[in-house]
Amino acid sequence: MTPPAAIRVLVVDDHTLFRRGLIALLSADARFTVVAEAGDAGEAQRRAAETQPDVVLLDNHLPGVKGVDALAGLKAAAPQARVLMLTVSEDERDLAAALRGGACGYLLKTVDSEMLAAALLRTVAGESVVSPEMTSKLVNAFQTLGGDSTAPAPVADSDPIHSLSPRERQILAHIAQGASNKEIARALDIAETTVKIHVQHILRKLNLGSRVQAAVYATGRPG
Repeated sequence: MTPPAAIRVLVVDDHTLFRRGLIALLSADARFTVVAEAGDAGEAQRRAAETQPDVVLLDNHLPGVKGVDALAGLKAAAPQARVLMLTVSEDERDLAAALRGGACGYLLKTVDSEMLAAALLRTVAGESVVSPEMTSKLVNAFQTLGGDSTAPAPVADSDPIHSLSPRERQILAHIAQGASNKEIARALDIAETTVKIHVQHILRKLNLGSRVQAAVYATGRPG
């Protein structure tokens, strides 16, 4: 059986020691290959265009241009890449800007190596991840997103929650707790592919664009 291809990662951080340490950590795991590194937004965009990584690990505090402001350029340079913020900022405004800009997740640099690896795997699988420490700030961040006309409102006048089946409501509750598809499948004793289909239906019915928004929708509802 052919082993799965390693996830190709671009590491963007202006602190050389942290960046090199992160690269060493990822390089020691056969599931990941660091294809490039960068210390600022301009270099990150050039390296993304050259290497077309699967995931960009992006710091927010970069010289000249903040990481959240570099998201559009990175996505244009490597359209298939998923961007995962890795930052010290616990500011909900930075979280909101990252989600608005198209980041697939938001991790704090206090994350341990196992959680970082799991987050990278989930990101490549199409899931969204947010550090547990930021979960309580998701509602405020989503309210910030709600001010953007391109972002769906978390709760419509006619609440679409009523369009969900009982099983879909169960799965939404697990999403709100930060569970992955695998964890939900295990908890409900159903196939992971079935969970994935249910999640797609939930997002469509609620007119939401990501699991992060679904989690905020669920946690932000009254009661």
